[in-house]
Parts: sequence; structure tokens; C-alpha cells
Amino acid sequence: MAKNLKWQDDYWLLLMQIYLQKPVGVKPMYNRKMVELSMELHIAPNILFNKMCQIANLETPRIEHIWETYGNNPRKLARAVSLFRGMNGFNNASLFYEGVETTESFEKDFKPIAEGEKLTPVMLILILDEYFRLTPITMVPETPEVQQLARLLKLKPQEVVDVLEVFQYCDPYLKHKDAMTNPLLAPCQLIWRRFGNANTEDLASYAEQLKEYFK
Repeated sequence: MAKNLKWQDDYWLLLMQIYLQKPVGVKPMYNRKMVELSMELHIAPNILFNKMCQIANLETPRIEHIWETYGNNPRKLARAVSLFRGMNGFNNASLFYEGVETTESFEKDFKPIAEGEKLTPVMLILILDEYFRLTPITMVPETPEVQQLARLLKLKPQEVVDVLEVFQYCDPYLKHKDAMTNPLLAPCQLIWRRFGNANTEDLASYAEQLKEYFK
């Protein structure tokens, strides 16, 4: 079982820098900067979000001290962050986390499903959410909802449709006699197993949060 990485005081500096970016305040959990920091530190976005809320509320004397030191001095904060990032091994995960077991459970969702592929599991999750809002006859490039999602994900409408068609094959309510040979089938099946039988309202809520990553 993977061990949780120990929170370091210097992580507050990295998180505060994001907090102070305009508009100043708590950023959405799946804000791109939040996710990038999560992947950098191997700490799940929900944990960083909770930590950022602690910054907003100045919950501990330590946070108060860091805020007094850097809150009104972004240049000083930038120098401190730069110094920390320049630590020997920080930008080399194999060195920085040597001897510490890490898990990529959430990280895999934001990485390509295959080498040379631009689709990620997070994109598939958003397309699956759209799948439950459409009917097979409307899963075409001309449908406004398909075009809107394609723009958000920086995909072509046909690429979204290609995934929707694979999800149709995954859907047990739609009968398919022919076997599908499509490289998207396996990753789409994984997403279907995770969310296909879940409450669609829960999926919709999660998808709405994930959209922040692409804005």
C-alpha cells in the first residue's frame, strides 16, 4: 500500500503563490495550476484544496506567520518558491522521493491514455457525462453540445463523437452483436466501469468540477 507523503512547510509557499494569483482567493479544486501542483507533489487535489482553505482562514499560527511574511510581498514569495524549487532533486522525482512509495491513482486521470494520444481519462469522463445527456441519434458532430464540449477539450467534434460511439458499445442497454476493435475501447471500458453505473447526478457534479481544468 502506498504511503502518504508527509506535508512540508515549504509546500505552503507553493500553494500560497497560487492562492495569490488574480483573482486572489481559494481556487477551484481542479484549477489547472492546482492539478499541476498536485502532480508535482504527488498530493491529491482535494488535499491541496483543503490546505488552501486553511490559508484563507489563517487556521494555524504557522500559516499566519507565513502570511505575514509573504502575503503582501509577492516578489519575496516568488524568490522563496524559486529557491525551494531549486533544491537538489526537487525537479527530479526519482531523487526527491527516493525511498518513499508514491501512488499515481489520481495522476493517471490527467495523463494520456496511450503514448502519442491526446485523450486523457479526465476527457473521457467529461465525454461520458455528455453521453448520458444525449441520445444516440444526437451523438453527431453537428450537435451544439458536442461542439461546445469539443471546444472546451480542444478536440474536433468528430473526435468527441468517436468516443461517444465507443461508449455506446460499452452501454449494456444497447445490444451489439459485432465485436469492436478500437484502441479507445479498453480505456473507455475502464471509465465505464468507474462511472457508467453510478448516479448520473454524481457524475455530472464531478464533471462540472473537472471542467475547471480546461478553462
